[in-house]
Amino acid sequence: MQAILTVAFPIFAMILTGYLAGRLKILGAESTAALNAFVSYFALPVLFFGTLARTPVQSVFDAGFLAGFSLVFVASYGFGMLMNRLVKRGGLAEMNLHGLAAAWGNVGYMGVPLALAAFGAEGLPPAMLAVIVTAVFSMVIGVMMIELGEASDEGAWRGFVKALSGVARNPLPLSILAGLAASWIGLKLPGPIDRFFELMGAAAAPCALFAIGLFLADKAIGSGVAEAGLVTLNKLLLQPLLAFLILPFFVPLDSVAGKVGLLMAALPTAANAFVLAKQYEISVEENTAAVLLSTAISVITVSALLVWMRVG
Repeated sequence: MQAILTVAFPIFAMILTGYLAGRLKILGAESTAALNAFVSYFALPVLFFGTLARTPVQSVFDAGFLAGFSLVFVASYGFGMLMNRLVKRGGLAEMNLHGLAAAWGNVGYMGVPLALAAFGAEGLPPAMLAVIVTAVFSMVIGVMMIELGEASDEGAWRGFVKALSGVARNPLPLSILAGLAASWIGLKLPGPIDRFFELMGAAAAPCALFAIGLFLADKAIGSGVAEAGLVTLNKLLLQPLLAFLILPFFVPLDSVAGKVGLLMAALPTAANAFVLAKQYEISVEENTAAVLLSTAISVITVSALLVWMRVG
């Protein structure tokens, strides 16, 4: 119960506040876009870079965690694709979107604030590694596979290049890599700049959580509830189970990295799954429903996981 009150409640209350602000029309679509831009391009990158620049690189880079979490992601992705093939007989593009929705957790906007709230600064490095793994598999390999299903070989190659360039311009993985480089060369930030990074980074968690609520406020569950239920089952139950089975081969589950890995695997489907579905006009209703349904149910499942891990 302490974990729910001290960790889960403030996190989900912040999301609910953003949701109510959107539903009550206190803030509109323009506010959602502006806040998302602030979080994606300023607050989270500054938090990532500043934290990593102050942390010895050997205590951040964990090859075991990277390998283990990658396997968890790929396994969940594969199960999601298989589920779509068996239930809907979907084509390659649709199968991949289903797989992404089943594996692509909200590691940036929700996972990082949760890791900070649950484990303090020690939880941030493995959470950032989870962001890198998720970005690479979702935004490069996943998009390439969708393009492969939608186009000719020539189109698929063009899609791969586009996906790769998209990740290369994404400030979240870029700021993590830049922070690792700064730590590796021993860069020391001057006092005023370091203080700026602290102040800007402190805005990341509340703004990211508020932005999730704002994004969800104008979405509704229409058709595709059955498929969204399968995605949610995969995301909130199967992926954490896979993490529980796979991660111990790479990191101790009772370590901070192991617990963060479990937490990252238990997160709801990222809003980017809906954005990608909308971009390709494939399974839009199903992915919208999956984001809403998994986020709502994660209030219970994530809280239960925190209690089980004795956090708080």
